[in-house]
Amino acid sequence: MLSGLAPTTLALALVAGIVLDLLLGEARRWHPLVGFGRLASALERRLNGGRSRTARGLLAWMLAVLPLSLLAWLACAYAGAAVHAVLLYLGIGLRSLRDHTLPIHAALVRGDLDAARGLTSRIVSRDTEQAGESDLAKAGAESLLENGNDAVFGTLFWFLVGGGAGVVLFRLANTLDAMWGYRNARFNLFGRVAARVDDVLNYVPARLTALSYVLLAERGRLRAWRCWRAQAPAWSSPNAGPVMASGAGALGVQLGGAAVYDGVTEQRPPLGTGPDACADDIVRAWRLVWRTTLLWVVVAGGALFVLDGAIHA
Repeated sequence: MLSGLAPTTLALALVAGIVLDLLLGEARRWHPLVGFGRLASALERRLNGGRSRTARGLLAWMLAVLPLSLLAWLACAYAGAAVHAVLLYLGIGLRSLRDHTLPIHAALVRGDLDAARGLTSRIVSRDTEQAGESDLAKAGAESLLENGNDAVFGTLFWFLVGGGAGVVLFRLANTLDAMWGYRNARFNLFGRVAARVDDVLNYVPARLTALSYVLLAERGRLRAWRCWRAQAPAWSSPNAGPVMASGAGALGVQLGGAAVYDGVTEQRPPLGTGPDACADDIVRAWRLVWRTTLLWVVVAGGALFVLDGAIHA
């Protein structure tokens, strides 16, 4: 296997990394992805300009991602399973999703819109100053569904493929897409490589996530499947579309639609079907992400134990 670990050892490291995340949460100080973000910003300031911006973006991507991914691979190769588990812990964001979204639900339940707006503004790029309860609930649910793929299931997928080094490669590439993958004057050319690489790395995980949301749908698997097939093609992101459409269909709630960015109302394609989002839909979206995590652990762990048995038969 690409991780260099025996299947059973990889399964145990998978569980260990998730347990560490649930127990410890994200690092409060000196988080590696925060430091990486500073490195990426410095590279972008230095290289984003002049001619051949796409080539400069490729160079910046390689300088940011490849040395750290190689370092992670060497550490995993020489230090064993514990390093794989720690890198998974540092890369996965399951508890972080819960800790950033459930307080929004709590603020909405007690009627504190100002607090809910402030909490929501920390996790989304849309304007929240004038957002009502449904707008905030929609933003929270959408963030859970989409980032469930980016921060949890994509990370687990690449851990299963390449161990701790796979996690590092995926999370660094995903972070660069979040920082550089904008279609505006500054990043349209420079960030093109970052956006396309993330699309490629996320293609399979996103569809496995969407399928998982369908299988675990609260309001009918057929509805979630139909939302995925009918609504995802209209979404601008080839990977966020399937994830969010199937997730909204699984919850039986209406997401997507109008959202305000930099003072301008943007009409996004609809996601899901049913009533407008409410505060409780944030909790329901979290539960869907949590159940999907358990499903992945059970299926992946079972498959790895069976594989190990077949190897040693």
